[in-house]
Amino acid sequence: MVSPIPSGREGLIPHLVCSPCTEAIQFYQKAFGAESLGCLMSPDGERVMHAELSIDGKVIYLADDFPEYCGGAAQNPKALGGTPVTVHRYVKDCDAVYNRAIEAGATPKMPTSDMFWGDRYGMVTDPYGHSWSFATHQRELSPAEMQQAMVEAFQQADAQQ
Repeated sequence: MVSPIPSGREGLIPHLVCSPCTEAIQFYQKAFGAESLGCLMSPDGERVMHAELSIDGKVIYLADDFPEYCGGAAQNPKALGGTPVTVHRYVKDCDAVYNRAIEAGATPKMPTSDMFWGDRYGMVTDPYGHSWSFATHQRELSPAEMQQAMVEAFQQADAQQ
């Protein structure tokens, strides 16, 4: 019997529109150690209709931009002038993952640093306009401790402006 949810596809799956997608696949392999799970090309062989990658055992979907099927509108972040979405990953060493992404061609967005909520955290933008964040959880905080740490962090930031 066919399962309504394919094995390994439980939960949320980011589906990223990248242009050109074949280059994005190579970038994600180099930057994040992604493994290809499959790739379906368009009939003309020029664009990726659907690709699946695994990053640390989690699946993401990719496709080239197909504005002709979206009312003529491009859907990739570069054509849209950015993205309000960030793909977040908890990793064992966020500094190493951040640096590897930069070496592979990502643009720094927020250098790694220790954050008030107990994580070491950093952000990059990949060459295709998608934002990625990486964190390594370092300490547990109660909601009250986190609230106080946030107030102090914002006070310090305000004092520096």
